[in-house]
Amino acid sequence: MDAKFLRDAAKSGASALPSRAEGASLRFPRDARLLRRSEFDAVYRDARRRSGRHLTVFFRPNGLERTRFGISVKRALGGSVVRNRIRRRVREMFRLHRMEIPAGWDIVVHPRSSVATAEFRTLETELLNLLQNVRQPETKEL
Repeated sequence: MDAKFLRDAAKSGASALPSRAEGASLRFPRDARLLRRSEFDAVYRDARRRSGRHLTVFFRPNGLERTRFGISVKRALGGSVVRNRIRRRVREMFRLHRMEIPAGWDIVVHPRSSVATAEFRTLETELLNLLQNVRQPETKEL
C-alpha cells in the first residue's frame, strides 16, 4: 500500500489494513512456495512449459493437495531494484489468484524484463491464461 493511502486512512479513522478474518484467505504462506534449489530442479527436469509475451511458466504434478509456486528472475533483467520489483509483482499475482489455480502442482515462473513495466491487469490475465489448462495430473492405468 502506498503511504498516501495509509495517511488518508489514518486521518479518517478508518482501518487501512484488512482484519485477520478478511485477509486470511489472501495470505501467501510458506508451504505454498518452492524454496529449495532441488524443488526448482525437479520442476525443470519433469515440467511442461507454456510461454506468453511477458512470462514463461513451468509446471509439474507434485503429488500434494496444494499448489506451490516459485519465481526465478535472471540477473540479466536488471539491477536488484528491478528484479525485486518483478518478484513482488509476480508474487502478488500468485497471492491474489492462488485459489483459482488447481491444486497438486509445482509452478515456476520466469518473467521477462517487460514484467517490470507492464500493466498489472495484463500480467494477471496472461498468467491465468497460461495456467488455464492445467488439470489434475492424469493417473496411468496398468
